Amino acid sequence: MRRFARLYCELDSTNSTLARLAALERYLREADAPDAAWAIYFLIGNKPRQVVPSRRLYALAAEIAGVPLWLMDECYEAVGDLAETVALVLPAATEESDAPLHVWVEERLLPLASADDAQRALALQRAWRELDGYARLVWNKLITGEFRVGVSRRLVIRALAQLSGLDPAIIAHRLAGAWRPTPESFRALVSAEGEQGEASRPYPLFLAYPLEGDPAALGDIRDWQVEWKWDGIRAQLIRRDGRVYLWSRGDDLINDAFPDLVAGGAALPSGTALDGEIVVWQDGRVAPFNALQKRLGRKAPAKSLLAEAPAALIAYDVLEHDAVDIRGEPLAARRAVLEAVIAKLPEGSPFRLSPLVHAESWQALAARRADCRDLAVEGMMLKRLHAPYGVGRVRGPWWKWKVAPYTVDAVLMYAQRGQGRRASLYTDYTFGVWDDGNLVPFAKAYSGLTDAEIREVDAFVREHTLEKFGPVRVVEPKVVCEVAFEGIQASTRHKSGVAVRFPRIARLRPDKQPADADSLDTIRSLLKASA
Repeated sequence: MRRFARLYCELDSTNSTLARLAALERYLREADAPDAAWAIYFLIGNKPRQVVPSRRLYALAAEIAGVPLWLMDECYEAVGDLAETVALVLPAATEESDAPLHVWVEERLLPLASADDAQRALALQRAWRELDGYARLVWNKLITGEFRVGVSRRLVIRALAQLSGLDPAIIAHRLAGAWRPTPESFRALVSAEGEQGEASRPYPLFLAYPLEGDPAALGDIRDWQVEWKWDGIRAQLIRRDGRVYLWSRGDDLINDAFPDLVAGGAALPSGTALDGEIVVWQDGRVAPFNALQKRLGRKAPAKSLLAEAPAALIAYDVLEHDAVDIRGEPLAARRAVLEAVIAKLPEGSPFRLSPLVHAESWQALAARRADCRDLAVEGMMLKRLHAPYGVGRVRGPWWKWKVAPYTVDAVLMYAQRGQGRRASLYTDYTFGVWDDGNLVPFAKAYSGLTDAEIREVDAFVREHTLEKFGPVRVVEPKVVCEVAFEGIQASTRHKSGVAVRFPRIARLRPDKQPADADSLDTIRSLLKASA
C-alpha cells in the first residue's frame, strides 16, 4: 500500500506527462503482479462501490480525533475533500504495516461491503492506526469510492506498452471490457503471447477530434466519407460463439438495458463486431435524446417502455467480420462489408446503416450542415476513406464537425466547491435567467473557464456570499456568463421548465450587467425552435 501511495503522490504532485509516465512505468516494473493488477484497475478508472457511508466515516474520524462536528465541518469547508479532511484531522499512525496493495484491497477493503457497522468501525480504526500521509489518503479515497488521480487511461496504456515492448493498440484491446485485476490478467496483459481472448471482449473505440477551422483545409472532399453525428450513446455490439454482447463507450456491458438490441443481434453472423450509436427510433426517425434517457441505466425495462421507446443501433463501422479483426482495412473497404452485413438482416431488425451525406464540395456540404438541427443531429462526422480504424483519439483521420451550440447570457446564482485538484475552489456553478423580475435557475456548469478565471470567480464567491445551504453558497447576482449548451428540452423536473444538454461556460461577460442577461422567454423560444 505504501508503494502505491508513493505512486499516487508522484502522480498528484506534477503536471508533467513525461514525469507521470516515468512514475507509472517504474511502479509497474517494480510491483509484484497482484499489486500491479489492482493498481492498473484503479488507475484506468475502475473503483469499488462505496463500502462505508460518508457520514459514518466523517463522524467516526471526528470522534477518534476528538474534534467536534462543527469544527470538522469547518475543516471540510477549508479542504473541500472528504477523504483528505479525514486523513488530516486524525492523529498520527501508531503502528506500521508493510502489507502490499492487493492485501489491503482483498482482505481489508472488499470485506467491508458485507460487514456490520461495528465491524466497519473497528476495521477503519485499525487501518488509520497503521496508515499515515498519502497512504491514509489513498485508503480513504478507496473506501469512499472516490479514488481518482490526474492520469488518463491512455497514459496507463503508454506505460504498459513501454514496459512490455508491445504496441499500445494491443494493450488497449487487452484492457477493453471488464478487465479483471488478477495476477494472471496482469501477466497476460504484458506478455507477448497474451491470453485467450474472451468472447465478450470489445475493441477500443476510435474517437474523433472536433473540427474548428475550415474543412476545405482537409483537402479534396472526395477523399472523405461524411455521415451525420447522431445524438445518442456510442456502443459496440459483438456476436461471438452464439452470444451477443453490447458495450457502452465506458466499457460497461449494457445488455440488460437494451434487450431489444441484444435479441436483434442474434441475426448477425458469428464473429461480427459493429460500432455505432444507440438511439430511440420512433415514426421512422431518431427521437430526441430525452426519449433515450428513459432507457439508460435500466436493468429490466418493462415491455411498455420497450414499446414506447424502441432502441435502434445506427451502425457506422464494422471492426470484426467472420471472426477476423478488420480494423486495419481502409474505411472504404470496411464500409462495403458493413453494407453487406446490414443488407442481409431480416425485416424489422433494430440495426440501421448510417446514411452517407453526399456533397460535391465543402461549400455544398456546409449548406447541408445547416439542416442538422431540423434532423435532430449534432453535426457531421468526416472520416478519411483510406484510414484504418485507430485506437482512442488520433488527430487527422476522423473529425466531428458540430453545429454551433445554443448560447444565452445568464447570471451566477449558486456555487459549490469542485472535486480533486479543484476541491478548495468554487468551480461548480448554477446559472439563472430572468422571469418576471426574478432569477430562475436553468443550468449547472463547471467547465469552460481558465485557471485564472476560476480564481477570479472563486474570490468573488468568497467575498459576495449571501447565504449558505450545506456545501452551496448563494452569491450576489453580479457575475454574468455566456453559457453554451448542445440541446434543450421541456422538463417538469426543473423549476425553469427546461433541461439543457452539456452546458458549459463559453466566456465571462464583464461587459454586461445582470439586467442584460437573457430571460426565460428566450430559453423557451429556443425550445420551440428545436421542436
